[in-house]
Amino acid sequence: MGTNVTEITKCEELDIETFAKEHPDLEKPPAGVYIIRIDRERKRVHEPELPGIKILALVGKTPDTHKLFQKFHGGKTEEVKEDEVVSFLKEGIERFQTIPKDTTEGI
Repeated sequence: MGTNVTEITKCEELDIETFAKEHPDLEKPPAGVYIIRIDRERKRVHEPELPGIKILALVGKTPDTHKLFQKFHGGKTEEVKEDEVVSFLKEGIERFQTIPKDTTEGI
């Protein structure tokens, strides 16, 4: 038997990438800890949402040097601005990727 959406309750720990791959059309359940992947690093956070600048900081990067993108199930990618708040509960969101900013950008 499959899990009904109403049967999903708060869990202790939730790997958002794994959940999105297994249930791409469902919002994620609340959790005590969210495991998010940024590039190749897995980070554990206690908040269900964070602004882009804090997600970058988890891997020692800043908006001055890197752009942040969220990757969704199925290959869709969206840029995350530094002050944009990302909910880890959003359906389909799998992981994050950083890309160095071009040194000539803004000149």
